[in-house]
This record gives sequence, C-alpha cells and structure tokens, in this order.
Amino acid sequence: MAPYFLRNIVPRRETRAGARPLLTVLRELTWVQWALFFSGWLAWTCDSIDFFSVSLSVTHLQTQFNRDTHDITTAITLTLLFRSVGAAIFGILSDRYGRKWPLIWNLILVAILELGAGFVQTFRQFLALRSLFGIGMGGIWGLAASTALENLPVEARGIASGFLQEGYAVGYLIAAVINLFLVPEVSASWRSLFWTASGISLFAAFIRMLLPESEVFLRAKAADMASGRDTSKKTKIFIHETKEMLKRHWLLCIYSVLLMTGFNFLSHGSQDLYPTYLTASKGFTSHDATVATIIGNCVSVGGVFAGWLSQYIGRRLTIVIHLLLIGAFIPLWILPSTFSALSAGAFCIQFGVQGAWGVIPIQLAEMSPPAFRATFPGVAYQLGNMVSSASAQIEATGGDNLRTTIIKNGTPTDVPDYATIRRNHGSHFEKAKTAFEEGGGRGEMVQNEANDGIRRESDSESGDEKRGSIIEAEKAVNSI
Repeated sequence: MAPYFLRNIVPRRETRAGARPLLTVLRELTWVQWALFFSGWLAWTCDSIDFFSVSLSVTHLQTQFNRDTHDITTAITLTLLFRSVGAAIFGILSDRYGRKWPLIWNLILVAILELGAGFVQTFRQFLALRSLFGIGMGGIWGLAASTALENLPVEARGIASGFLQEGYAVGYLIAAVINLFLVPEVSASWRSLFWTASGISLFAAFIRMLLPESEVFLRAKAADMASGRDTSKKTKIFIHETKEMLKRHWLLCIYSVLLMTGFNFLSHGSQDLYPTYLTASKGFTSHDATVATIIGNCVSVGGVFAGWLSQYIGRRLTIVIHLLLIGAFIPLWILPSTFSALSAGAFCIQFGVQGAWGVIPIQLAEMSPPAFRATFPGVAYQLGNMVSSASAQIEATGGDNLRTTIIKNGTPTDVPDYATIRRNHGSHFEKAKTAFEEGGGRGEMVQNEANDGIRRESDSESGDEKRGSIIEAEKAVNSI
C-alpha cells in the first residue's frame, strides 16, 4: 500500500454520498440564501477596498506627509497587527449573539474610521486611524465567510468559497479604478478614495440590515427556547465551551495560524507594494502602474475555478497546484520591463494567488470546530496576518538597500530594486576567517601573507626587476 502522504496527494474524485449535481443545487437555492451569500461577499469586498486604499495611495501619502516608502508602509503594518484583535472581538460576538448585528456594526465602524482617515492632517493622526481601522477590518472576514457559506448546501460550498474570496480581488479592482479615474480629477486627491470606500462600507451595512439572521443561528436559538433551558447562563456556557475547544483543538489552532501566515505573506508580498514596484523600479507612470494592477486583478475566474475544482480533487491538492503555478510565473512577473509583459506576469501570478486563496474560506470553515465558525477562521486568519504584517516594510527596506539602474528619460537612474533577493553567487567562502578568529563575524577574508607580500612587492618593481624576481623564484623552486 502506498504511503499515506502519497495517497493524499494523488488527484481523486471525492466520495460524496447522495451528492446532487451542482446546477441542480444552485437552482434550488432560495432568494434569502442568495442574498446572504451576496451580503457576505460584499462585506469582504469592502474590506479589500478599505485595505488597499493605502497601497494605492503610497505616492500621494509620501507627498502629503513628507515621508519615505518605509514610513508610509508602517500604516499597512499597524493595520495588519491590530486585525487579530478585531477578529477575536467580533468573532466572539457573532458566535455568541448571531451573525447579523455584529457584522452590521463592524461595517459601520469601518466606514467611520475610513471616513476619518480622509480628514487627517498629520502622519501620526493617519497612523492612529489606521491602527484602529485594523480592529474594524479584523472582524469582517470571519463574519462574512460564516454569513456567506453556512446557509448553503454542502455541494455548493466549494464554488461559493471561490466566489467569496474573489471579493478581495474585486475590491482591489474597484479601489484601483477609483484611484485611476476619480482621484486625479478631484481637488481632494487621495482623500476621495478613502471617502468613497467609506460610503461603500455603509452601503454593505445597509444591505445586511435588510436581511434576516442566519438560519443556522436561528435554529440553535429556537432549540434552546424549546428545551426550556435557562438562557441567562449562555455567556458563562459560551466561555466554558471556548476553553474546552482550545484544550481539545490547540494543535489545530497552531496549524491554522501557520497556514494563514504563509498565505498572508503570499498575498501581501505579491500585492501591497506592486504599484510602487512598477513606478519606482520599472519607471512606470502612476497611471500605467494602476492599469497594470487592474489587469493583474481581473482574475476572479481563478478563485472560482479553484473552488469548484476543490470539490472534486480536494482542498489541499487544489491549493498546491496553484502554488506551483505561482512559482512557474515569477520570472514573467519581475524580469520584463515592458508594460504588456509585466501586466501579463501580474495576471498569471494573481491567477495562482487568487486560485490558492479561493479554497481558503471553505478550507477554514471545514477545519473549524463547528460551534466556532466565526471566531476560529477569523482569528486564525488575522493572527496569520499579524505575523506577516511587516511584509510591506520588509519589501520597502529591501528596496532601500538593493538598488538597480534603469534608463529614465534617456538617463541612467538609480532606483530601488524590489524584485531582487540578496545573493552571493560564486562566493569564495573557503577564504573567509573562522568563527574563532578576529574579524570572522564581519566576514573578513584570510590573507595569504606570503602571496600578498610577493604581489605587493612585484607591483612596486619595474619591469626588469619583476622579470628578475620571477627568475629568482623559478631557481628557488628548481633547487627544491
């Protein structure tokens, strides 16, 4: 029998007892199920618009606050750091009190903070708003995923997961379009992007307000009332069951956080500073960089396809296939210098990124302890975000220290090189000092004093003297 890990990576159709054809399932969905799915998708799309408002405004923010790229990306880092706090707060409220109102208040909070970010006058004010904003954003994903997926039949959850996650790409796309067409045309400039994002979040809150509570949560509440149990002790029971879940599933919690750490490095590393990379390292105009970003994010089909595929060959194998596609397309993503080639590279990379991510909502939902479908995925996701929060600053620091030269307006120009990794190909490490020698920690090389002495001496001699020295050296060797 083949080893366990080999049997798990072989593509195979999953056995689903009594599974119905996907089109049949979709035709049988009620308007409430469709509306709840759309509401969750829209909330997640708003999260993306709000987050990438900073990424797309880096150049404007540098001018506004007179700061470099590294300083501006601090706002991205702080937002990601505080998202785990929001995930815990709103996830617990959702699992305890229901899906509807925690998500509504979450979206309203996000809208208020996004609106305020458009009015700040100092860099410190901006950082403070984005830190608080991270708490609001942190709650969105877990609540949006549970709202969108838990009311759907099992057969539809794979493709629904892909559609849901593609809300992030759509959000990036909407933000890029606003940045391209609205921001340059209004006196408010970059602030108009934040204000528009705020309005869209309020619209999402209004849509959720019109819809009923999740059917799953209503059934649980009805069962409690029918049993005649004392509902005054619900919070105490909830806290007790949370402790029991952590005791029983602590290893799963660690695995989920590590998984989402890798995924968040993948997404933020390929998206957050990509417009800056195109303008700073490739010499693109802000307009062309934004258009390339839009092209790169026209890949909603990637996540949808991956979600559908995962229903048949499994979640994990689908993720691995798309990660391999990313690795194959990295050269096309960074090596060219033309607009068309780099745009094609961005499209291919994001097809892999969005495809791998398209499986994550249902992967985390299925992995989660059933009673904690809002808290567990949200906290795991945002703790991974917290670990990867410095990805934009890491890239910015790399660009500051790794430089390249491009021809800009006919003149060689030194620019940050965001696409290069530090390497030392062909290094003569055998000549380096060891750890117990002075200078070893600084990477100093061992000098061959005899050879160096002869070389220095020969360099100072005239041509005749050098020839004489060589003859004398040959005689010495022959005599030996």
